Amino acid sequence: MRVDEMSEVHAPSAETPAVEQAADGQGSALPAEEIERLTSDIVAALKTVYDPEIPADIYELGLIYKVDIADDRKVVVDMTLTTPNCPSAAELPAMVENAVASVPGVGEVKVDLVWDPPWDPSRMSDEARVALNMW
Repeated sequence: MRVDEMSEVHAPSAETPAVEQAADGQGSALPAEEIERLTSDIVAALKTVYDPEIPADIYELGLIYKVDIADDRKVVVDMTLTTPNCPSAAELPAMVENAVASVPGVGEVKVDLVWDPPWDPSRMSDEARVALNMW
């Protein structure tokens, strides 16, 4: 099962990260309600992680590109940083891993740092733009 637009959760930008059920060709072993709950709880957990230098959470900043939820509840998060030279490059992925791992029902968590596409301010939500006074 694939959840492309998380309209029921809050889409931060036109380029909302995909939260998807890992496809194995057999359909999902997880009920749709459980996938929805996990999706909502994972997004809520991601919104607790802030870049130490920016007063907006990483989800609203558009740093989360994709979240995969496998049938065995393993979660893989693709995220980026505002710049490859970000001083928080070592600590943010660990903070994301810990936040997602704290969600009840989530198994192993892996965070992959990706650079394609590069982050730019157009990925930020209106909420992040207000927090950063970037109108």
